[in-house]
Amino acid sequence: MPLIKEVKIEQGVYYFKLENVLHTKKISINKLMRDTETDFKVIKRLMTGDLVRIDIIVLARLCNYLDCNLNDIIDYKTTK
Repeated sequence: MPLIKEVKIEQGVYYFKLENVLHTKKISINKLMRDTETDFKVIKRLMTGDLVRIDIIVLARLCNYLDCNLNDIIDYKTTK
């Protein structure tokens, strides 16, 4: 199972890397859920890229907890 999920859109690609961060820091999804009070479904969607919109408050909470930057969790590259 890949640790980085790639989601292609019209003019670019999103890379969802939360699973990679958790793996590197040896933090389980359950621990992340409990410690950040974030719903399981929200975390899974941020791992798989299966979402319509992104909650910046949740991302800030995860970045603070994981001591990382936003682009460590989600990255975007244009394909022009």
